[in-house]
Amino acid sequence: MYKGGRIIAFAALFCLAVLSPFIVNLANAAPAPETSLDTPAINAQQTKECVASTEYMKDNHMQLLDEWRNDVVRDGSREYESASGQVYEKSLDGTCLECHSNREEFCDSCHDYASVDPYCWDCHDGEAS
Repeated sequence: MYKGGRIIAFAALFCLAVLSPFIVNLANAAPAPETSLDTPAINAQQTKECVASTEYMKDNHMQLLDEWRNDVVRDGSREYESASGQVYEKSLDGTCLECHSNREEFCDSCHDYASVDPYCWDCHDGEAS
């Protein structure tokens, strides 16, 4: 009457069709890129410290840069004090890219892996100032 076998078969095929892109992506996933911190600016530092911890920066660097941009443009606040008490200029070019000078390796490799197209480079040229 209800043809339960056909319904189950079609439901299974539908689920397989919906899930197939995810299954293919899992099978072809590339390992996350490893960025090298071996740059002349970082090597020249006595204390190798970023404006925030590595874990925080991996997850939240765009939020931090957005906050910096808003603070500088809207409030004129140009200084950032890190958790360690170190004061930095709120500047992508003047602070971040001083140490992380290899944009292709440091920025682009992770953004390409994550299929993210950041809008930073619409205004910034990616060169330290």
